[in-house]
Amino acid sequence: MTRLLSALALSAACLPVLPAAAQGNPNCADRAQVLQRLASTYGESRQSVGLAANNTVVELFASAETGSWTITVTLPSGLTCLVAAGQGYEHVGETLVGGEDA
Repeated sequence: MTRLLSALALSAACLPVLPAAAQGNPNCADRAQVLQRLASTYGESRQSVGLAANNTVVELFASAETGSWTITVTLPSGLTCLVAAGQGYEHVGETLVGGEDA
């Protein structure tokens, strides 16, 4: 879980430079192609989604069977880039803990 949080932090740090870097990045392709590859090759499906800076969409894809996961960023143009990937995915359904004990 710590690796996943580190990857999310790294991906957030990369977002401001992503549009410029994506133009020549071999880890970027049309969104439909990326989703098809994640599903067919790794068995990954979307687990979460969020809107980031400059109307980019950050998504986490993962497979409960294999434990693989991938974080992508999709630009408004539809170009999707792989930001991070790894193993050991585990869904955690934690509830928000509030108050002074948190």
